[in-house]
Amino acid sequence: MMRREISAFAQRRWLLLSLLALLLLFLAFSFNSQVMQHVDEEPEITHRVFLDVDMDNQRLGRIVIGLYGTVVPKTTGEKGKGSSGKPLHYKKTPFHRIIPGFMVQGGDIVHGDGKGGESIYGGTFHDENFKINHWRPGVVSMANSGRNSNGSQFFITTVKASWLDGEHVVFGRVIQGMDTVYAIEGGAGTYSGKPRKKVIIADSGEIPKSKWNEDAAKL
Repeated sequence: MMRREISAFAQRRWLLLSLLALLLLFLAFSFNSQVMQHVDEEPEITHRVFLDVDMDNQRLGRIVIGLYGTVVPKTTGEKGKGSSGKPLHYKKTPFHRIIPGFMVQGGDIVHGDGKGGESIYGGTFHDENFKINHWRPGVVSMANSGRNSNGSQFFITTVKASWLDGEHVVFGRVIQGMDTVYAIEGGAGTYSGKPRKKVIIADSGEIPKSKWNEDAAKL
């Protein structure tokens, strides 16, 4: 009698462990599917902008960035003038922080050294959302000094930087000119981040949709 009770108990325990293992496998599969779906379904590009870059007064190349205006309309909608009346564009501003194997950073329209920034919403504005990850090189994301401290500074990744997910708002990606980004990284980058050459955004602006096909032909 005792042996039958032990046997029944062992069977029930084995069944419970089997069900638990199946549940864990199901959850793991679902999580991986969500990750893959996130990577495969890239957000719609609603705007394209360009940055013409000089290094030590020599033209390096053009970077074209596609903006995710549907997912982050507030972050991509910074046009016009800041709260101080200063025009919000990147012409004549530097890439002030360049770290090999990580990213290039610019967008300080106030001081040009990473200590300033501005937006149409005031000095800084809140994180809009973290729906898009830093899942590949060429991701364009907001630089900040902590939660809800976005201004005009941005960075472009040169590697997958998943440790930044949930910390910085991704708002676009490089669709043309990653060779220029890598030239900035290799030609002026240091491990301290302080550029060893002067890298300036000589010109910048938005590309009208009527000219998108012309740019696509150059890719």
